[in-house]
Amino acid sequence: MNIIEIRNLHKVYNTTHVPVYALNGIHLIFKEGEFAAIVGPSGSGKTTLLNIMGGLDEPTQGSVTVAGTDIFSLGQRRLIDFRLQHIGFVFQAYNLIPVMTAGENVEFIMHLQGRPRAERITRTRELLTSVGLADRINDRPNKLSGGQQQRVAVARALASKPRFILADEPTANLDSRSTENLLDIMEQLNIGEHITFIFSTHDPRVVRKARRVITIEDGKVSQDQEKSSGS
Repeated sequence: MNIIEIRNLHKVYNTTHVPVYALNGIHLIFKEGEFAAIVGPSGSGKTTLLNIMGGLDEPTQGSVTVAGTDIFSLGQRRLIDFRLQHIGFVFQAYNLIPVMTAGENVEFIMHLQGRPRAERITRTRELLTSVGLADRINDRPNKLSGGQQQRVAVARALASKPRFILADEPTANLDSRSTENLLDIMEQLNIGEHITFIFSTHDPRVVRKARRVITIEDGKVSQDQEKSSGS
């Protein structure tokens, strides 16, 4: 099943009257259950693409359809609600709320969705267990390592039961051991629970794990490679 369809996507920034083409005619389709990496040099457009796919930025031209809905036809208020219900995000900088515990950070998005408290508490415990942090539920971010904070961020992204998760350079601030641990967890969630992950990354370790690698250069797709099961 196609979960994301990107058609003729353009993003143009006007910097001192000189147009900068961040994206220049992107066509992509992602199927449910993919574990895909978007790669390319700095300035190639991969983060811009991820932000537009998640409805965090608007295209100059083109469309992004998520599970049959053209997200930029919704209007701002409905787009915010759609994003809350359907799209999970993991950022390079973790973006945890420092005054909240790990559990409260995971639970917060479900609170925004209006879910009952008992359901929120049960799912929070399940998610932190799934990322190996059941014993850190009451710890605030400053008591957690970078790798542990990023695992909390993954649990938070999963809390809303999204259709897919967009991860922008999620391993950039992690050491090798934390990176391998995080990627193993994401891969297990992808395979075991059929959760779709789409990464923007420079990290060769993420690229090795990915089963599809999309290369962006100068705002265009220069290569789109599906790996064989043995690669």
